[in-house]
Amino acid sequence: MKLKSRHLLGLDGMSREEITLILDTAISFREILDRPIKKVPPLQGKTVVNLFFESSTRTRISFELAERRLSADVVSFSAAASSVGKGETLKDTARNIEAMKIDMVVIRHAAAGSSHFLSRVVDANVINAGDGGHEHPTQGLLDMYTLREKFGTLEGLRVCIVGDITHSRVARSNIFGLTTMGAHVSVCGPATLIPRDLEQLGVTVYHKLEDVIPEIDALNVLRIQLERQKSGLFPSLREYHRFFGVTKEKVSKGPKPITIMHPGPINRDVELSADLADSEHSVILQQVTNGVAIRMAVLYLLGTST
Repeated sequence: MKLKSRHLLGLDGMSREEITLILDTAISFREILDRPIKKVPPLQGKTVVNLFFESSTRTRISFELAERRLSADVVSFSAAASSVGKGETLKDTARNIEAMKIDMVVIRHAAAGSSHFLSRVVDANVINAGDGGHEHPTQGLLDMYTLREKFGTLEGLRVCIVGDITHSRVARSNIFGLTTMGAHVSVCGPATLIPRDLEQLGVTVYHKLEDVIPEIDALNVLRIQLERQKSGLFPSLREYHRFFGVTKEKVSKGPKPITIMHPGPINRDVELSADLADSEHSVILQQVTNGVAIRMAVLYLLGTST
């Protein structure tokens, strides 16, 4: 089986079979990461350009590692040191880079839909590494991989995403992917940070952590973007932590241990307490390792399909 598209632009509309293919392929690459020699040759001779128009540490390094582990030639683009600062458009930037005969483009951009636009103007494979508040598909995939690794299946799993759902591309990709795979997804946060029509996507909405904790197997805690507090969407960080911060005290009131996830970076003791982030119930570091394997799987499936 192959992926239906030449690109990975989002998980919205992706079939269960395609998601399963990516997750299963990542198992082999996860094993490679534990070997003394971590490099394999599938993308030897291929050139991958990383177009990061937004700041990134984990995602950018994870993609670069994945590309090098697959023996690709890697070019990393920094918007701050490029002609973008001189007024060059995304289309011109991409087409000039493609004229250098590259094969794949990984793009992160502040504009929703930027990866879709790019896929229409270049011939290379395009992978969305986060486009505005739209989607972050490889983060959604690595979260699903981590949950499946922990629980054995996603079917029937009860997962709650906590935090700023309105502005989160991570939340959207998780919702699309997890519901497709048969998980029961809920969200929790202040009413000002949850879209009004979200239940149409098949999720349950909560506004109190105390109500959702007895019902779930895993909590995916989103980073609170500190600029949201300045825009008045919640009163203060102290108030947010009081009502929606995930702490050991709150999760201990559930009937069983809850698995704790976070896409990083963590605002410790704001959305997630430091002791819980470092506890035996946290799989945050496993998410980071699994992210390399998932990105290797995506690069391999797209890069060897033609």
